[in-house]
Amino acid sequence: MPVQPDYVKKVGGILLERYPEAFTDDFDRNKESVTVLTNVDSKSVRNRIAGYITRRGGEPPRTVEREPSSTAE
Repeated sequence: MPVQPDYVKKVGGILLERYPEAFTDDFDRNKESVTVLTNVDSKSVRNRIAGYITRRGGEPPRTVEREPSSTAE
């Protein structure tokens, strides 16, 4: 059964938010961190999550801060 990309992104994003110091741009280290921090038993799912985190560079999700717009009257 294929892994849904939304699941990988969701779990990867949660892990990066909760444990940003556990991840870097090293795939093998991220793979070990995913194994320790989750209960994912499937090797392919673990590798996809670790790969997603590695591509993101181990940085937490970005939030866009917008300045209040001033409307011209």
